[in-house]
Amino acid sequence: MHATVVIFPGSNADAEMIHTLRDVVGVRTSTAWHRDAELPGGTDLVAIPGGFSYGDYLRCGAIARTSPILGAIRRHAERGGWVLGVCNGFQILTEAGLLPGALTRNAHLRFECRDVFVTPSADGPFTNGLPRVLRLPIAHAEGRYQASESTLAELGSERRIALRYCDREGRVTAEANPNGSMDGIAGIYGGPRRNVLGLMPHPERMSEQVLGAADGRLLFDAVVQSAGARAEPSAVARSAT
Repeated sequence: MHATVVIFPGSNADAEMIHTLRDVVGVRTSTAWHRDAELPGGTDLVAIPGGFSYGDYLRCGAIARTSPILGAIRRHAERGGWVLGVCNGFQILTEAGLLPGALTRNAHLRFECRDVFVTPSADGPFTNGLPRVLRLPIAHAEGRYQASESTLAELGSERRIALRYCDREGRVTAEANPNGSMDGIAGIYGGPRRNVLGLMPHPERMSEQVLGAADGRLLFDAVVQSAGARAEPSAVARSAT
């Protein structure tokens, strides 16, 4: 697998994302600048890290969506390539229309920086095989997911709600929801192939035991396994010719 981490002015979790992908998970990792018009050749996974792109002016991710690199990311997603947007990356993906809904000010109007529990709610390349409960850190002031009732119904019927906030036993409750997100949503999949994932918690910040837990690494391992499964049929076809 070849991963590319996209960096915007104001990104602040790019170093952790690069370290996790390259040094912890062990995949080839490149970077792309927001003004680049194309992704590095051979990119399988695009990772948009957290931070404050363009200082969060106008709205979180509103200016970043106009960057040239978004055109390349959109084409990558349309080809079925994987895209991961974490925190500000999730906000950018919704502003760019690659994911539905919006991330708005936390319901209690406070910045949240702590560990939370999430439970997988749908199968997909990033969530296949995950345990019932994961502990992941959050750090956001605009993490409240909101969408129209029709969009929520569509996400539910198509099983594209990837992760929900929960308690340590996996129960989805209002008390476990740190920001007031509708339906307890912590992350969603985009597209029928579920190749685009946006989530507010930071898996890259809890990917090694030295950080207190390695639950976040499981999401990266899952997509690497998905990449291997996708490559197997072509490998078999080549060996047969």
